[in-house]
Amino acid sequence: MSEFEFLRNVTIGQYLPTGSAIHRLDARARILCAAIILAAVTFSPNLQGLILGFGVILLLLFVARVPLGFALRGLLPPLPFLLLLTLLQVLFNPRPEASPLAFNVGPLLVTVSDLLAGSRLLARFATLVLGLSLASFCISTSEMIRGLELLLAPLRRVGIPTHDLVLIVQITLRFIPFLAQAAERIAKAQASRGASWGSRRGNPVQRARQVLPLLVPLFLSGLRRAENLALAMEARGYGGDVLPTPLTEMRFAARDALAIGVSLVVMAAVVLV
Repeated sequence: MSEFEFLRNVTIGQYLPTGSAIHRLDARARILCAAIILAAVTFSPNLQGLILGFGVILLLLFVARVPLGFALRGLLPPLPFLLLLTLLQVLFNPRPEASPLAFNVGPLLVTVSDLLAGSRLLARFATLVLGLSLASFCISTSEMIRGLELLLAPLRRVGIPTHDLVLIVQITLRFIPFLAQAAERIAKAQASRGASWGSRRGNPVQRARQVLPLLVPLFLSGLRRAENLALAMEARGYGGDVLPTPLTEMRFAARDALAIGVSLVVMAAVVLV
C-alpha cells in the first residue's frame, strides 16, 4: 500500500522542533530569511546561482538538524510534473539562443541553450520546493501567524486587513496535508474499482498521466471542505477586527539581525554569481 501513502512524501507544512540554532531565532527573522532566500532563487537568472541556492538550503537543513532523506522526499510528488515541464521547456524554448551544438529530436531542433533553459527550470522549482519545506520545518504555524501579524502590522494603519491575509496563509498551509490525505482516499477508491496503480511507477510521464484522474475529485473535495470551513467561521461569528492576545512576546536580538544580514549576502551571491 506504499504507492497510496501520499502524506509521508508531503514535507511542506510539517514542523520539526529539533531545537537547532535556526529554531531559536525570532520567528520574524526566520520568516524574513526564508522570504529573502526564496526570492533569490526565484529571480536568479543563471544555473550556477540556482545550484548555489540549492547548496545553501542543503547546508541550512544540516544546521536545522533535519534528516536529509526526509527533506528530499518532498521532491518526489512534484517530480513527474517537473520533468514534464522541463521536457516542454527543452522542446519548445520560446527564445532560443545561437549555439554551435544542436541536434534534432524528430522535427524539433534542440540546442544547448534549450537544455540549459530546461535545467534552470528544474533546478529552480526543486530548490523552491526544498526551501519551502525548510521554512515549514523551522517555523511552526503559531509562530508564522504571530510573526506575519507583527511584520504586517504597519499595513493596518492604511486600512489593509492584515489579519485576514495571515489567516489565508494559515488555511493554505493547513490544506496541504488535507489534500494529501484526500488524494490517498481517492486513489484507494479508484484502485478498488479497477484503476491501475503501481504498475507504471517506472515512467515519470506515465506517472503524471496516472495522477490526472485524481485532479477533478481532489479539487471538488477541497472546494467542499473550504465551503464547510467558511460556514463554520461564519456560524462562530468570526471577524478580523480584533487581534488575539499573544501567549508569549517575541524579542528581536542581535543574532536575528545577523541571520537577516547573512541571508541578504546569500541573496546577492545567488542572483549575481
